[in-house]
Amino acid sequence: MLKGTRIIEIEALGPAPFAGMLLADLGADVIVVHRKQASMPGLPERSLLDRGKRSIALDLKDAQDVAVLMRLIATADGLIEGFRPDVMERLGLGPDACRAANKRLVYGRMTGWGQDGPLARTAGHDMNYTGVSGALWYASLPGEPPMAPPTLVGDIGGGALYLVIGMLAGIMNARASGEGSVVDAAIVDGSAHMMNLLMSLAQSGALVAERGTSLLDGPHWCRVYRASDGGFISVQCVEPKFYALFLDRLGLTADPQFARQFDRDLWPALANRLATIFAAKPRDEWMGLFAGSDACVSPVLSPQEAARHPHMAARGSWLTVEGVLQAATAPRFSGQAQKTPAKSPARDEHGAEIRAEACKPSSISRNGDR
Repeated sequence: MLKGTRIIEIEALGPAPFAGMLLADLGADVIVVHRKQASMPGLPERSLLDRGKRSIALDLKDAQDVAVLMRLIATADGLIEGFRPDVMERLGLGPDACRAANKRLVYGRMTGWGQDGPLARTAGHDMNYTGVSGALWYASLPGEPPMAPPTLVGDIGGGALYLVIGMLAGIMNARASGEGSVVDAAIVDGSAHMMNLLMSLAQSGALVAERGTSLLDGPHWCRVYRASDGGFISVQCVEPKFYALFLDRLGLTADPQFARQFDRDLWPALANRLATIFAAKPRDEWMGLFAGSDACVSPVLSPQEAARHPHMAARGSWLTVEGVLQAATAPRFSGQAQKTPAKSPARDEHGAEIRAEACKPSSISRNGDR
């Protein structure tokens, strides 16, 4: 879908390379500008997040290497950087300098706190950003400290995906207007924006500030339970018709307390009763009981187990490429067959060919087609 779109990605950690990976998955020619030496020990030589990209190693403090980068920027639709505010400016590679070389450039900036504000130049990580944005508040059972799945809510959801949306919107606008833009993708902004679906429940009183008492974080029918073998079972039968099916499979249809689905006073006690019920049998036995029903019950799987699940396997959602388990490209498009993700390059694997292309800007290829 993005064939003919070129993105220059400056090596960083976390959400910025994830955004580049997603754009590469969708067909963009993503040239990742790696450091000449790995920035952190222990990182893989070929990062999964670099799959489908081309790699060139440049020293951004070396004038000749910067000249190569500027020639590449002149041919690009977008640039992605993931440093704290002003780092790229100090290197002479801020938005003004890059857009002077290419006025159509969409300059994507990935940060936790944003380009301005009291915390803009402060260090932080996923839980810091989502903690401040409000997105971490409901991420736990009542009485327990909030804990969201690592990186998914902040780095990926509120960060990388909003950067990609911003980049694509900016590129569309640049193609229509001839003018690029700067995308300020802050994890605090994106993760706060993600809360609007949940916040819509507050309009009807179904969301309150006290954790464990709202429609989606308090009920016994919106929990994860432990089975006898240590496996976990997710239950989220929100609608009454699905809740009725849930009770039917458990033989609880005639129970007068369980019949009061939306009685908040009963939720804690009924959650304890369900915990006892589910603890009596192994996970897969429960899955057999609920198989084929609309009771909205499913197992909680590790990525390795998920790859073997019949539904996920049928869709090819998880793949092993060169010994590395990874999720397949998403989303999918009609008329296009699902492809095995492209391999990840080694650092500077394409350096010679990209440098050669950069010497002849008019001949630099798009999407890796040479």
